[in-house]
Amino acid sequence: MTNRIPVTVLTGFLGSGKTTLLNRILSEEHGLRIAVIENEFGEIGIDQDLVINADEEVFEMNNGCICCTVRGDLIRILGDLVKRKDKFDRVILETTGMADPGPVAQTFFVDDNVQENFELDGIITLVDAKHVGPHLDGNTDEVLAQLAFADRIILNKVDLVSATEQRELKHRLRSINQMASLYPAIMANTSIDELLGIGGFNIARAVELKPNFLEPEYPFEWAGIWNLPAGDYKLQMAAGPDPQMSILMTAANEGPNSDLLEMAEKLFVKFSSPPQALNHGQFLADLGKHYTLKLEGRDIYEFSFSLSDAQSIAIFTQHTPEEFDLILVSQDETEYTPLSEHFFNAEHSHDSDVSSIAIELPGLFDMDKLNNWLSVFLQVQGVDTYRMKGVVGVKGVPNRIVFQGVHMMFGSEAGSPWGTETPINRMVFIGKNLDEAYIRTSFESCLAKEYEYA
Repeated sequence: MTNRIPVTVLTGFLGSGKTTLLNRILSEEHGLRIAVIENEFGEIGIDQDLVINADEEVFEMNNGCICCTVRGDLIRILGDLVKRKDKFDRVILETTGMADPGPVAQTFFVDDNVQENFELDGIITLVDAKHVGPHLDGNTDEVLAQLAFADRIILNKVDLVSATEQRELKHRLRSINQMASLYPAIMANTSIDELLGIGGFNIARAVELKPNFLEPEYPFEWAGIWNLPAGDYKLQMAAGPDPQMSILMTAANEGPNSDLLEMAEKLFVKFSSPPQALNHGQFLADLGKHYTLKLEGRDIYEFSFSLSDAQSIAIFTQHTPEEFDLILVSQDETEYTPLSEHFFNAEHSHDSDVSSIAIELPGLFDMDKLNNWLSVFLQVQGVDTYRMKGVVGVKGVPNRIVFQGVHMMFGSEAGSPWGTETPINRMVFIGKNLDEAYIRTSFESCLAKEYEYA
């Protein structure tokens, strides 16, 4: 068990709600003792009376961005905190809205004293739902970097945009960073439990908390399992962000999300095949068949199906049910909720210079080849690679190797043993102008010819 103090970084462009969230964290009765490091740049600071009442301490950095010129200031303040670490349970660092969080993350990689006493728990990025659009359209570097580094994205001020605008923005943010969890909020009212103690920079912990953290991309975004009696049913849905929705319904065993993951691997090829188009009121005749539901010209749509016997079924959908208000009902309008569901890393069209690439490969790597490749890759694309995370197998090593990288710096550590499990290597890259074809091909070239451990 580590004795290092966890540090949470709050970032987000000017006016996104960082200070509102920080004040709320400090005012809630969570029982944590929190030291706050502020780095202001023309923004209203936290309420000093509130901080005193909450028994927190505030340390102010120099005005301006956290970058290499003031990173020494951060190291100095963290060094001061170490001398009284018994007084704090964790640290929250609120950055200026103009800050690139990259240098902050790098501090936890390169400074020995910081590494020994602190661990970066996660980066929380707040987004102003009403005003972020122009920054994304203009590829504003700071905003894209803040999104790319995030472990949690809080889509704040959603009450100021329409449901359609919110759905479109969610898709856009996910195309930039598929690793981060996304939370809509009003006045930054996200659950504190979702923000503190997330282990975002701990891959094993991240995978435990979010099983699809390093999943490959699929052509569907969601799946659910229902246990239904024999009878007639219909899917009801409203118009959504797309004029159509791809769907595949299949027989399933009643069980947990792992069943959906197993089915996903078997069904994604079929889901990518040409679908049969259905219009409102038509029949989903065949289990295991890929359909496209046409959603134009109406407010509400229905597609029916029948089950001759009681059974469990799974439905895989191109988009999430929330985007189309999708529900499953019987003919007497009784609504059935899924016994389990799973959200997948869906394929995305990237509309910004910053994107994320997920790679999954079976087998074991040659360590020398992998190290050489990483060295060259980081020299060539390290500046544009904001985050790199992964779990790989290495020939001659019985344990998983966990990688974590920030820009041109990376580290690794031993994870759990593979045992009898077939090694599957999973890597996620988030960066600017990444060459996906080159990354995939060159990364695969590092695999060992033989897959034995010895």
